[in-house]
Amino acid sequence: MMHTNALPRGLVRHASTSTRMPYRAPKPKPAQVLHEPSPSQPSATSSSTIAPNTHYRITLHRSAIGLPERFSRTLEALGLHKRMQTVFHEHSPDIAGKILQVKELIQVTNIPASAVRSPRELRAERKTLRGYEVVERRPNSNGHLTFVQAVHEWRLENQRRDKAQRLEAPARV
Repeated sequence: MMHTNALPRGLVRHASTSTRMPYRAPKPKPAQVLHEPSPSQPSATSSSTIAPNTHYRITLHRSAIGLPERFSRTLEALGLHKRMQTVFHEHSPDIAGKILQVKELIQVTNIPASAVRSPRELRAERKTLRGYEVVERRPNSNGHLTFVQAVHEWRLENQRRDKAQRLEAPARV
């Protein structure tokens, strides 16, 4: 027995025929690429010759925790292990491909070769000033130098002695 409002066999009415749109996750934002001012744009420090941008400055802004393993491996291949860590790479197709794979996690800036810094230089730039200058080191309250202070004094003494010997030694011809 067939009802009058029943559909023929094979046709099914779905409950999703309402006017509501299905949920779609927002698209990820692309990596932010910051460019140095081009020669056509006037700048306060413009000179007659501007070095071409030959390197990427890549900074990890978001962690890869909870993401598929390929993201973590790509970040390791770029040399990024911690958040806010910065590395420098020359422009090349393989580096550009790696950047595109993790573009949601990093910030990329094109820079000239003169702006490339070593990890030691980056750390020195971040280090704050002491606010004072060490003029002289004094022994502990018991009258003895610590081991580190003693080694430092010994090295300074050796450097002074070596410098004096070099100055006193006759020039060889």
